[in-house]
Amino acid sequence: MQSAFGGIDFGTSNSTVGVIRGGRARLVALEGDQPTLPSAVFFNFEDGYTYFGRRAISDYTDSIEGRLMRSLKSVLGSSLANEKTRIKARQIGFIDIVGMFVGHLKKRLEEDAGGPVENVVLGRPVQFVDNDTAADAKAQGELEKAARAQGFKHIAFQFEPIAASLDYEQKVTREELALIVDMGGGTSDFSIVRVSPERARSSDRRADILANRGIHIGGTDFDRLLSIAHVMP
Repeated sequence: MQSAFGGIDFGTSNSTVGVIRGGRARLVALEGDQPTLPSAVFFNFEDGYTYFGRRAISDYTDSIEGRLMRSLKSVLGSSLANEKTRIKARQIGFIDIVGMFVGHLKKRLEEDAGGPVENVVLGRPVQFVDNDTAADAKAQGELEKAARAQGFKHIAFQFEPIAASLDYEQKVTREELALIVDMGGGTSDFSIVRVSPERARSSDRRADILANRGIHIGGTDFDRLLSIAHVMP
């Protein structure tokens, strides 16, 4: 059987998984027929199980006793990454919880692929942490560690806006400069990328990344500010 290659976009708000086999890529259904999965984990204290995605949020909003965790990507590169949190009688590390979620994505990927998947490309923002190269490298290392703990052996990273530009490039008929705006739950990335039908055949696209910049502000920040300014009062 030909080995499958996976791609994971572990987002602050939502996550997606792709699989490529025989040169053809497609998204994996993660919850029912939905290709997106809310990046949420719910530790259900009533039945002792851990749930992910929409089921996790549903249990929480239905007032089932437990612990909901969201925006886990935001802990990468921060001091919280080395901390633990209490889940009932257990102390669990935040990176271990990230690993649980990545492990759930891997399980769905392998179910779709029909066998083990050891090769994966992980999406990452231009900057996990603003203006701190050491913390940024630490964040990527923590995500890689979490993925390896779930059984991925060959791991590569790709900037999320570059992945978007490669998809757009399939539609162009001449060379263009593309502005890629990726506004996520925790970060916003802006990149200028050179795309063309000729350059699409190149395996090394670093020279075509003309500029990129990311800021650690996203949808969850707007949600928080709107709640404080308009709901809480």
